[in-house]
Amino acid sequence: MIKKRCLFCDEIVPTKPEGDYDQYLGCSCSPDGSYSLHRDSYESINSLPHPKKRSMLHIISAYLREQTDRDEAVVLSANDLETIVNTPTIPVTIEDKGIRLLQYLYRHSDRAGESVVIHPLSSNYNLTYSPNLQELVYIIDKLRNEQLIIREGTSFQLTEQGWREAVASAGGKKLKPCTILIANDGDLSQEWQGRILPIVEQYGYLPRLLTHATATTPHGEKYSLELIADSKLIIADATGQSPEVYFAAGYALGLSIPVIWSMNSRDEDTLNVKIQEIRPMIWNSAEELISILQQRLNS
Repeated sequence: MIKKRCLFCDEIVPTKPEGDYDQYLGCSCSPDGSYSLHRDSYESINSLPHPKKRSMLHIISAYLREQTDRDEAVVLSANDLETIVNTPTIPVTIEDKGIRLLQYLYRHSDRAGESVVIHPLSSNYNLTYSPNLQELVYIIDKLRNEQLIIREGTSFQLTEQGWREAVASAGGKKLKPCTILIANDGDLSQEWQGRILPIVEQYGYLPRLLTHATATTPHGEKYSLELIADSKLIIADATGQSPEVYFAAGYALGLSIPVIWSMNSRDEDTLNVKIQEIRPMIWNSAEELISILQQRLNS
């Protein structure tokens, strides 16, 4: 496996080629996962003026860390950097950055007082979108003084008050993992990614889009039975008659995970699997699909 330097956290880590992309494995931007960077982006990013790099790259690292920590697949190129940095949800104030640390501890614990190890701190200041370790330490001390967290060496705990703050900032409850299965179709993937996933999240789910993607079209995560088994809900779109969608959704049904089936009307007459458990909701447009899903998720 080839090793390369991550352009955002500066660590040298294993990479895996995926068509026109390189997948970075286990760097500080995604310690327990990976992200993919378009290979044509290296020259553009390396040629950025130093002040631009200093103001931008740590934000990209933090964005990658947060998204992959939430089990979101991230595929980016140099053209995406400005958009990410200027996203309104990127925290700017110390208070908002502190909330990001509370949310991280919340995602990694089941209750107030449960310990979460963060070590070493020098590789984790992207948890708060901070440009350096000094700011992270300041944020930690501030949260301790506000009695929102307890720190014992490398072990961190949310206090009862910190837990409530984290719950409130996360919309009142933890998002439940939800897997969305679609065929390997670029247009379909963009439609779901841009319009459908935000709707699903509004109903308390953390949606992950899985396609049976080839290496050259990494629109979503590749199928993972582990991710499916961890899900609380499966949305399976049979548009395109993908055997992988049927297999993965069938695996979920075998685990007694609820499955919502959907299909674009263009394929309605070609549905070749007609059993009691597979009765897809038929949709003609993204607006109609959104309306149908809202009705089902409300029930």
